[in-house]
Parts: sequence; structure tokens; C-alpha cells
Amino acid sequence: MIPARYSASRFPGKLMQDLEGKTVIRRTYEATKATALFDEVYVVTDSDIIFQEITAHGGKAIMSKKEHESGSDRIAEAVANMDVDIVVNVQGDEPFTERTSLEKLLAVFKDDAEEEIDLASLMVEISDQAEINNPNTVKVIVNESNLALYFSRSPIPFPRNENASTRYFKHKGVYAFRKQALMDFSRLPMRSLEATEKIECLRYLEYGRKIKMVETHVEGVEIDTPEDLERAKKLWK
Repeated sequence: MIPARYSASRFPGKLMQDLEGKTVIRRTYEATKATALFDEVYVVTDSDIIFQEITAHGGKAIMSKKEHESGSDRIAEAVANMDVDIVVNVQGDEPFTERTSLEKLLAVFKDDAEEEIDLASLMVEISDQAEINNPNTVKVIVNESNLALYFSRSPIPFPRNENASTRYFKHKGVYAFRKQALMDFSRLPMRSLEATEKIECLRYLEYGRKIKMVETHVEGVEIDTPEDLERAKKLWK
């Protein structure tokens, strides 16, 4: 499932911007489809423009019936009556989505015989100080089992001891959910941490759910700003 809103506070209409001959949302859809990992791939949107962009080029799209606060809520509505076990959420601004990272994500559930993990997500190590301090970059810290402890737009952990060998990880906007965890998410009210940071994964942590983080070395470019789009164009070439 690829949640896709036309409006975006930092870069309105970003999913319909041109990325070397195709729109960002079409690039993301085709990249996800090309992994051949899924029974079906859908774009879930509240936008007629995005719906037409996908369906006109042979893709599958679902129109949301309600207004939603988050991409997870939008996906929960779309899959409510589908007979599925695992739902993967790929953000619409992730045109560099690739098979290897998604395979690692799905392997979490294959190895979870006790079904203790509610969702899994990707993280990539970052070392650039500007990116570590950038509030548009969501950071995550984990325990020794790679279970998420917290997500923040602030640098975490704070480098009080600059000589400590701390690794910083960026949270990539790709999730895999057990369907029941996703449906529960959509019914649970937003609490203070999520409302403050505007990071939907915090809702799971606030309600005691387990998030398994998977490290990937494929970063790509998430398109949040016009500058990101220019970086994506250079990388695509």
C-alpha cells in the first residue's frame, strides 16, 4: 500500500513532480511493483489527480472515503475488508524503493514464530551532522534486539559526550504491519508524543506495541522538498 496525498506542507504537489520523465508517485508505484514481493500493490489516495495518474498508466489505486490524519489510518481503511496477513506501507515519495530492503523487512515476520512483533520498519545509518540535526529527518534509537525505543526529529541520542562512539540512524518511511496491529492503530486515539513530534510510529510505542527495526544500507532520496527532488534527479541519472 502506497498512501499518497496531493497536498504536502513543505512541498505541495510533490508526488506529481517530474522525475526524469515520470511523476514521483508513478516512479514509486513502479519500483514497488518491480520488487515482485507482493500479491497486490495499490496507491491509496484522496486525490483525483493522483488516482488518475496511476490508473491511466495501468496501475491500481483506491480512493479514500474519509479524511485521515496519517498514512497508516488511510491504509487501515483500504485493507479493512481485505483477507491479508501482512501489509507493507511504502511512502509515495520513495521512488528508490528496492527489493533487498523489503525482503529484510518481510523476513522479520517469517522469523517471528511467537508473533510478538507488531510492525517492522527500516533504518539507515547517517553521519552527516546537518542531517542528524535536521528536523525533517526522523531519527530512531533501538535496544540490543533492534526494537525501537524512541523516534524523534531531534538528534537522539544527544551527544553530551562527543567522544562516545554513537551511531545515528534515520528512520525510513517504510513499514510492514500485521493487519491486526494496523487496524488497532486506526482505532487508538493519538497521544501526546505523536501529537508533539508528528511521527505516527510513536502511537505504537505509547500503547506498548513492539516495532522491530531493520538496518538497510540503501538510502536513496525521500522527496520532502524541492531540493530533495533535484538530488533525486541527479541520483536517478
